[in-house]
Amino acid sequence: MVELASTAEPARAAWEPIDPATLLRIKNLHLRAKTVVEGFFHGLHRSPYHGFSAEFSEYRPYTPGDDPRWVDWRLFARCDRHYVKRFEDETNLRCYLVVDRSKSMGYGSAGFTKGEYAVTLAASLAYFLTRQHDAVGVMTFNEAWGEFLPARNRSGHLRRLLATLEAPLEGATTDLVSPLERIAQLAPRRGLIVLVSDLLAPLENLQPRLGYLCSQGHDVIVFQTLDPAERDFTFRDAVTLFDLESGREVYVDAQVARTEYLRRFAEHNARLETICNELGISLFPCGTDRALEYCLFDFLHARMRRGREVRRRQSAPRSRA
Repeated sequence: MVELASTAEPARAAWEPIDPATLLRIKNLHLRAKTVVEGFFHGLHRSPYHGFSAEFSEYRPYTPGDDPRWVDWRLFARCDRHYVKRFEDETNLRCYLVVDRSKSMGYGSAGFTKGEYAVTLAASLAYFLTRQHDAVGVMTFNEAWGEFLPARNRSGHLRRLLATLEAPLEGATTDLVSPLERIAQLAPRRGLIVLVSDLLAPLENLQPRLGYLCSQGHDVIVFQTLDPAERDFTFRDAVTLFDLESGREVYVDAQVARTEYLRRFAEHNARLETICNELGISLFPCGTDRALEYCLFDFLHARMRRGREVRRRQSAPRSRA
């Protein structure tokens, strides 16, 4: 199921998130991530997600020595087998952040770029997951896959991960295929894959690559990072546009081009939405004018929804041999 917007943004009267323009004035990436996560936890206590650490995650078969209090006796009555409930705070998550570092991410109309926003989002997720004692890895990409760090949860790993994210923008174009193929090879064990990109690239071969990750048992979440100017085409006069990836300059009459641009942009995003919907992937558009704390709420919402789906599948009646 596709998630197009956060369904649980806390009331502004109770809590005010940090404006991205203000946040990104902080030069230190670690401090930015810490600020976002602490603000997120502050808002969490004023949201429907309070107490999420005890949220049900999944079942596992009973083994001798398990506490019988956690046996699901209703499920036992259905299938005559013992299963034990597991909870999110008992689950060691292995997460890989796949982050677009191509030159198209260097665009920004609000004093900072999509790349800076995407890196801060990825760093905030890494900080949050590390704080939850989960293992986090990262892979950057442009027209090919770039830097890679395996998922770890040990002293000093977060610092190395943030340094990897801060590497300068490189490459000429955005290729979504090769990095997804590569992360499937580098992360054979079931885990969580978080793709952070503007996704302004051809989508023809995206579905089979994402589908392969899902078939491996990975849970996939996609954050589409867009600047408000390219999302809404805010230009009003004639303007010369410079393609950051190809270096080509194009003179555009904004009044004439706006309708066609928005139509093609909508078609592209509708196709992306369809791909994610068919694969059961959570898709979250994140304009760079949106507070990053809300992106963490989106992330948590997707994880909780996934836990409920696992419970429904595991609770389904099973036929006895």
